[in-house]
Amino acid sequence: MNADLIIIGSGPGGYETAAYAARNGLQVTIIEECLAGGTCLNCGCIPTKALVHDAGQAATKSDRAQWFAEAIGRKNAIVEQLRQGVEQLLARPGITFLKGHGILKDCHTVVVGQEEITARDIIIATGSAAKMPPIPGLGTDGGERSPFVVTSEELLDRPKLPQSLCIIGAGVIGMEMASVYSAFGCKVTVVEYLKECLPTLDAELARRLRKQMERQGIEFHLGCAVERVDGKNVIFSNLKNGKEGSTEADIILVATGRQPRVDGLNLEQAGVETSRTGIVTDENMQTTTPHIYAIGDVNGRQMLAHAATFQGYRAVNHILGKPDGIRLDIMPSAIFTHPEAASVGLTEDDCKSAGCECITRKAVYRANGRANAIGQTEGLVKIVIDANDKIIGCHALGADASALVQEISALMTTGITRRQLADIVHIHPTLSEILLDAARD
Repeated sequence: MNADLIIIGSGPGGYETAAYAARNGLQVTIIEECLAGGTCLNCGCIPTKALVHDAGQAATKSDRAQWFAEAIGRKNAIVEQLRQGVEQLLARPGITFLKGHGILKDCHTVVVGQEEITARDIIIATGSAAKMPPIPGLGTDGGERSPFVVTSEELLDRPKLPQSLCIIGAGVIGMEMASVYSAFGCKVTVVEYLKECLPTLDAELARRLRKQMERQGIEFHLGCAVERVDGKNVIFSNLKNGKEGSTEADIILVATGRQPRVDGLNLEQAGVETSRTGIVTDENMQTTTPHIYAIGDVNGRQMLAHAATFQGYRAVNHILGKPDGIRLDIMPSAIFTHPEAASVGLTEDDCKSAGCECITRKAVYRANGRANAIGQTEGLVKIVIDANDKIIGCHALGADASALVQEISALMTTGITRRQLADIVHIHPTLSEILLDAARD
């Protein structure tokens, strides 16, 4: 079989890139060994956001366990519906969808079972898998894995609400799961190696979010190293004083990050270089082998679904010799806890580390009319400005934080200044007026 482009993996990076390439006249073959839509659709972004929505209503329900079971059913239905939509997308003219495990034979050929597909260019979009640290009881040190230990994918498959949940890791996945399961009435404990949760988020916002989650009943053990898991028990030591502690839970979620899915691709045979963080690529997503590209989690640059999509667009544009204005350096992200957090660009700490001058302007939700009207007055927005008044970052904690940060992301692509933002008319009353408060003199 021949094609213009082969894509291995059908997550957001894979299927969106296939559709974009087909619209631009390429004949595309896309290969998937599991389910269309990849991790994000089937056991990541979409199912967790469905549960986030239903968790927001849990406090009004008399039987939260029953509501959780119904939420799992709704989540499954949403995933199935969207998966069918992806499969229909991949059935369009110009796209051939193959099920199976793709292996590189050389820089132009991929083998799927007994079939060989040849193309001028190949894009690897195989995503990532849950990372398990070498801790006794997790099955990663040669020993047995506790039957109570799960990954985030496995947790989302469980239809029954546990009475208690211990989460190892306070990154994005850990914090979102803590927020969701606590809202459904589960007792949640989080054990984190670092001194604070969400190390990539603005430090002040991370601290505020953690304190609000503590008021919701979530217990945190920060600066603690997990020593072992023994059945339902997680044993950890405090890095500051060396004291040992433990917590018992019905389910133990390991949320210590994700690792690029590179095994079984035969990358060495094709001359594709990898590093500790994933497949090595340049700014056009091209690997060390000409005509082979890598996008999304598998290259370890930015482990976000929308990053994978736009990296795919960049790769196809490079293949076509088509210039674009995609700003991969301006990459907004959100954490769908309660309250919500979002971020784009540099933080104050980033600027200090880089030795560049910056000014931070803040505005609080409680001074905003809309926030008061909807009873969402807990929140903070920070805008980071360089020495020339140019906006270089925005960080928000509170209702619709992702929408506020998205507005600034769009404006940052134009190189907007704080003064220019202050002159943009905003609808009243809306939460977006908080951005005006931060921008004004």
